[in-house]
Amino acid sequence: MWVFTRYGFFSAVCARQGSGEPGQPVDPDRVMVRARVRHHLEALQARFGELLGESEIRVFEATDYAFRIFVDKSVWVQVMAALTEEMDYDNFKSEVGRHQGVKGGRYVGALHGVWDVMYRLQEG
Repeated sequence: MWVFTRYGFFSAVCARQGSGEPGQPVDPDRVMVRARVRHHLEALQARFGELLGESEIRVFEATDYAFRIFVDKSVWVQVMAALTEEMDYDNFKSEVGRHQGVKGGRYVGALHGVWDVMYRLQEG
């Protein structure tokens, strides 16, 4: 699943068993949270330190998501629930811009691109 948050963009999928390397079977009880920007994972860890603070950010340089953490699925469920609970805005892109400031300008720009692509998908 793709998850766009005020902290950053993440792709969350079931992790592979063992070290998480390709070719291993999927572990349905473990999640690999992937990011293209290291700071996005760092921001998520800072917000959810009690849940994610001990998760090492691993670097997979030759992949499309270079930065990854591995957590139990039950932990990821708690993070997702908390993200929903803390929602207090009515415009996501504006909230990201406010929260990230100048440092997040590329992320906000990418969100506008995603919005445009998905708008064109809308049937009407």
